[in-house]
Formats: sequence, C-alpha cells, structure tokens
Amino acid sequence: MHLIIAEKHNVAKRIAHILADSKLKVKRVHGIETFHFDDKVVMGLSGHIVGVDYPPGYNNWQKVDYRDLIHAQVVTKPTQAKIVSTLHDLGKDVDQITIATDYDREGELIGVEALRIAEEANPDIKADRVRFSAITKDEILDAFESPGEVDFDLASSGEARQVVDLIWGAALTRFISITAGRLGKGFLSVGRVQSPTLALIVDREKEIEAFKPQPYWEIYADLEKDLRVKHEKGRIWEGDVARSIFDGLDDVAEVISIKEKTRTDRPPAPFDTTAFISAASSIGFSAANAMRIAEWLYTSGFISYPRTENTVYPTTLDLKALVSIFKKGPFREEAERVLKGPMVPTRGKRKSTDHPPIYPTASATKKDMKSDQWKIYELVVRRFLATLSEPSRWIVMNVKLDIGGEPFKAMGARQIEAGWRACYPYSKAAEQILPELAEGERLPVLGKELVDKETQPPSRYGQGRLVKLMDELGLGTKSTRHEIISKLYARAYVHGNPMKPTNTAYAVIEALERHSPTITKPEMTRTLEEGMTKIAERRLVEGEVIEESRSMLDTVFDDLLKHQEEIETSLREGLRTDKIVGNCPSCGKELIIRRGRRGSRFIGCTGYPDCTNTLPLPKFGMIIVTDKVCEEHGMYHIRIINKGKRPWDLGCPKCNFDQWQAKKAEEAKKKAEVDALAKIPGIGPKTLEKLGAAGVKTALDLAGAEAEDLAEKTGLNKKKISSWQVAAKTLAEEASGC
Repeated sequence: MHLIIAEKHNVAKRIAHILADSKLKVKRVHGIETFHFDDKVVMGLSGHIVGVDYPPGYNNWQKVDYRDLIHAQVVTKPTQAKIVSTLHDLGKDVDQITIATDYDREGELIGVEALRIAEEANPDIKADRVRFSAITKDEILDAFESPGEVDFDLASSGEARQVVDLIWGAALTRFISITAGRLGKGFLSVGRVQSPTLALIVDREKEIEAFKPQPYWEIYADLEKDLRVKHEKGRIWEGDVARSIFDGLDDVAEVISIKEKTRTDRPPAPFDTTAFISAASSIGFSAANAMRIAEWLYTSGFISYPRTENTVYPTTLDLKALVSIFKKGPFREEAERVLKGPMVPTRGKRKSTDHPPIYPTASATKKDMKSDQWKIYELVVRRFLATLSEPSRWIVMNVKLDIGGEPFKAMGARQIEAGWRACYPYSKAAEQILPELAEGERLPVLGKELVDKETQPPSRYGQGRLVKLMDELGLGTKSTRHEIISKLYARAYVHGNPMKPTNTAYAVIEALERHSPTITKPEMTRTLEEGMTKIAERRLVEGEVIEESRSMLDTVFDDLLKHQEEIETSLREGLRTDKIVGNCPSCGKELIIRRGRRGSRFIGCTGYPDCTNTLPLPKFGMIIVTDKVCEEHGMYHIRIINKGKRPWDLGCPKCNFDQWQAKKAEEAKKKAEVDALAKIPGIGPKTLEKLGAAGVKTALDLAGAEAEDLAEKTGLNKKKISSWQVAAKTLAEEASGC
C-alpha cells in the first residue's frame, strides 16, 4: 500500500481528488478521515503531531532550578493522539510513503515526524517527497510524476529551532515570572525572538517620549488662477526670519521659470511574505489574520504557497496563461489590459528556489468566499497583474516664482499613462494639476499665510512595518513573524495598532536590557538562525547548534542571577503601574485591579479598609489598562483580550458599570410590567397568548391599546378588554413606581 501524507485534512482531500482515477472511498481510522483509491491512501495531519517538551519532573516551577532547564534532556511527545494512532495502524500495511506536506522547514519536519511514527510500526517503509507551490491539478500531477528525496537535514534544522525555543522560552519565562511573582495564567513570557521584537517596540516608545518638538514656520501665498505656492526654503527654523519674510512680501508674483519632465513610476515587485503582510496591513488586516486567510486561499486552490522569500517569478511559470484565466470575471478589464502590453514581469531583490512569489492560481468571484477572504484574494490578484503591467507615467512640472525678492515654488503632477496603477488602487498617487502659466507672467497675490508647526516624534510601529523590520534584522522567519506579534498581544505586552507597549512590557524589557542585554538584541537570535540554516546546508549538525544555544543561555543566566533583586524591584513596580485604573472618587487614592480570594477580579481602592469603593470586572480574559482617559470619571479605559476572539473594548469601568445597572433596572421594570399583565383578573394563559400575538406583552401595552382594534385582532370581547385596561393602567403605574 502507498500512503500519501499531507499537512492538513483539506489539502489531503484535494490531492486525493486530483490523483484518483477511480471513485474515492472515504474511511475513518481512529476517527480520522482517510481517502482511498487504487492501492493508495491519502491522509491529512493537523500541523505538528508531536512536540518537544521536558520530562514530567521538570514541570514544577518552584522546585526545578532554572539552569536545570538549560541542560535537561528534551523529549518528544505526541500532541495529536488520534492521528498518531492512525499512522501506526496504516504503517503496518504500507510499503511506501510519500511526504506531501508544505515545502519549507516546518513542513519538512512535520513530514519527518509522521514518517518516524509510521516507521515504528514498519521499519522497512520506503519514503520519498513531493514538492509543490500551488494545490492545482497541473502542479500536483507534475510533483507526483517526479518525487524527490526527503530532506532530513532541513527537518533537523526545524527540530533544532523547536528545542532551542523551548529551552530559552522555558528557562527565561520561569525566571522572569517567578522573580516578578506573576504565576498562573498571567505569567510573563520571554522568548528568543519575542523579546528582541518587544524591545524594538519599547525602544521606539522611549524615543517618542524623549522626543522634544522643534518649532518651525512655513510661508504660503495664494495667487490668481487658484494657484497656491510655498516659500522655497520650506521649513524656516527662526520665527523672526519667517515673520520678516512674510511681512516683506509684495502683492504680485512673477513666474521665473517653468520646467517639465516625464517621470516613470515602476510597477511593484511580486509579493513575498513580508511584502504581502505589509500590504494587507495597509488595508486593515493584522499580520496573523492576513496569513490565516492566505493559508485558507492556498489550501483551497486560489493562490500559491504564502510563505516565501522569493520576489522573482520562475521562468517555468506560464504568466500569459495565468493572466488569461481572469479574462472572464471581476478582473476582466485589468487582465485584457495586461495581455495587450509587453508583459515583462518586475523582479524584486530576493530570489530563492523553494517557492515562487505569491500569485493567484484560480479565478474566483465574491460568491466563492467570505468578505475578508475576498479582500485578500483581490489584493493578491491585483498585485500579480500590477507586476506584469507597464509603468505609470507622469508629467511633472516645477514652477519657480518671485514675490518681493523671495523665492517661491509650486509642484504639479499629471498622470499621462495609468500603467500598473489601473490594476493596483492600493498605492495611491494623487494628481496635482497646475494652471497654464508662462515665464514672466505676473499674478496678483490674493492672500498669504504664515503657518507655525512643530516637528513630530517618530511614529509607532504598525504590524506591517514591524514585520518588515523583523525581516531586515533577521528576527524570526517568514513563517513565524506574524505568530510572534500575536503572542505580544496575547500576553498583554502591547495593545492597539500601531502598537503601544504596556507598563509590563516596559518593566520586562528594561530589566533585561539593564542586566542581560543579549536577550533583547537581534544579534543573538540571528546567530542561532544562521546555525539552523547551516544544519539545513549540512555544514553543522543539530546537536552542535543546540549546545551553542545552551552555552549562550548559561552566560545570560550568569548576569540575571547576579542581579535578581534589582530585576524583582523593577518588574514588580512595572506590574503594579499596569494595574492602576485611576483615582478613587471617594477618597482620592489609587484604584487598582485586584483579585478576590475565589479568583474573581475587581477594581478596588488602595485605601481599603477605610474606603470600600469597588467596581466589578469580567471573569475571563487578559485585562489591559489603556492610556485613554474617561473625561467624566478620570479613569483609564480597559480592554479585554480573550484568545481566539476580537479584543473587547470595555471602556471606562465606571461608565460600563453604570450602563450595566441601567440595563438591569430596565429589564427589571419590563419584567414587572409583564408580571403585572398576568395578575389582571380574567386574563389566563390562553388570553395572554392571544394578547402577545397581537403585540400586547405588558400592562403598559394593554393600557395604551385601542380596545376595538385589539378586539378585532384577538377575537376577545371589547368590554372585557376595556375593563382589563383600567386595571392595567393602575398596575403599570405601580410597576413603574409612579
């Protein structure tokens, strides 16, 4: 029997349908769906089915020394018991296995993990590997016609990363969490890639806080012909100089020179993962959400593999045929436009042989997918068409003028050929049309303006920009960067987009930067990444890289343990600051987030027991105190993060509580009115049902109804309804407290 292993269930199903000449038979083995045809079985995994961990004795945080974690044996444990059992059972009857997982470091390791499990049942299994970049019929058939060998070295490099990340993450996380007294679900995570990434965000926030704005002035003049011009100096740093120039301006401007030139605006390069995440971020998608959707589009056969560092289309890719599939459908006009041109693809700076850039593999319409999926699919299609389009061309005009001896300028731009911009509306460039002018022409000055401004601090990192920076610094990989950012949100280290660090993030990074800066610098993780690459290239073995990482971590702990008391003080102060919600309206002392004896959470006054002012908080989710302040109550707004859900902006805790109480009171009032209706003599269950069907559900509804109209709708006696209305009015008034 020939077993084919895909990385996910839906990919296995698609591959089986493509390969099967006869009708597929679906069988469940240990609850796992497998696809049978001829002498072949296709099954899907669920990503990693085994993981690395410490033996059980190392799980006690209080009893195991940090350094013991550095040098402890790391074991492999099944994480998907049903899939492992299925592989064992199928492996007994298999003589050949084909690994058809994603072709990258993680995919190779996932495939090798599955192969090892099957080999436990049958050591004589022969194995090969198919590699493809799109789940289309042609690519899958081509891949299975010429399988290659399993790359055990690439898998080893992936396994080394797992072990290194486990050791660094476990040892550092325990040290920081125990030192800070932050255990349980609220532990403080520290990681080989996570911490340098968080340091970038914290350091940028420090730059923003330390920034001192500088004043400057700009001078504008409004001329006849609806022309606005700017002083050629641009920013003028001395206020008295700016005012002197402004006061000396004449009432007439003379056109000194007009220069025109053609500017060529080249199309963008093909999407690699980093550029894709950046583009998706600009249209409102988080890095993790963009990659999640891209993964769905890939496994559904709509786009190529989304994890790539390639920005050059391979010569084997039939670009004309790909564009032609869009001649029908929503991108018809753009496709026809591209096909009429020379179709010379752009090239980025990166070229690799594992996967091509991200490109569309099938035509689709909005009906084929959800709204968010369509937006990402459309982004990929339009980027692909843009990379095959002609340049955009512009006429750029530079006008110089003189007003009272002072030089002014005006810049104009007019698009003469849309080129790639007709396909790709996400990168906007506005036209600036100038009126017809002639050298020596004199224009009356209709108005002038002296504008005072200030230099602005550097901006915070958005997710797209941060992914780019991580890429430049060698932090993480194309497959993990978006996951690292998601962890920073999940651990309440950052909030918002652009990202703002919490006080907890400040405390962790400042403690590490002061006492063990190696953890927060890209150089450390880049060195280890290079070691993993050398494993894949057969220049190092897995054990050497793991031992080097252990040695580096030992050095880190030499510094950490030496300064544990200072680190504790720094962390605890930072954590406390992150719990402050505002000042108590009763006594003026701080209101902070507290936890009750039974695990409940609430906002309490630090003046307790003298002051017992409290506000309730939700039972579940990570609580983040933002920097937004309620104007009415002076309290910071709160955000709740639950894993796998959108953040809940609870807002001001007092406003939220007041709204909750008002809603509760309204519900109680309605219930009292409903109950009052049932108390009226002569109104039984059947009558209540008839009244309810007619829209009368409370005593107030009955009191305000037209008796004749209600009698007609319900078939009830009009006189009875009138007598009930008298009682209903009295009861409604009692229920409302009147």
